[in-house]
Amino acid sequence: MNTLQGTYINLRALEPEDLKFLFQIENNESFWEVSHTQTPFSKFILKQYLENAHLDIYEAKQLRLAIKDNLSSNTIGMIDLFDFNPQHKRAGIGILIHPDYQQKGFASEALQLLINYSFTHLQLHQLYANITDDNTNSIRLFTKHDFKEIGVKKDWILTNKIYKNEILFQLINE
Repeated sequence: MNTLQGTYINLRALEPEDLKFLFQIENNESFWEVSHTQTPFSKFILKQYLENAHLDIYEAKQLRLAIKDNLSSNTIGMIDLFDFNPQHKRAGIGILIHPDYQQKGFASEALQLLINYSFTHLQLHQLYANITDDNTNSIRLFTKHDFKEIGVKKDWILTNKIYKNEILFQLINE
């Protein structure tokens, strides 16, 4: 699928061999704030998740894609559509890049590919992202791709006994 192929990365469906990467990412406590995770995942649970990852977005209401580095063929992150709502033609979007691959433009290319896919193939009207106000890298990434700040949820996320505001960003497909 050309829509999901970029210059430096490709987006692809999750495969059974992604279990090790998924286990590493999902159990990294530094990512729990953005994934709203509070407990670790077992390999057994993640294996079951991978076995059901083939479900259609209209059935599962989400789509998780692996981000593959074209040069090394390594899986370097994941990008998700979640809360998919075909009636209102919208979905949330989230992205996670392994720390070894951050700040190299991979997230930007992955986000652009998923935006194009969402508007072209899924015919969505809008995408949104929820980002804590201290996550300057994500704010910069999404605003670079024309997401607009449309609201702030005060004291929305509790992390390490500190409340953080969460900003809601939206991209409308004109």
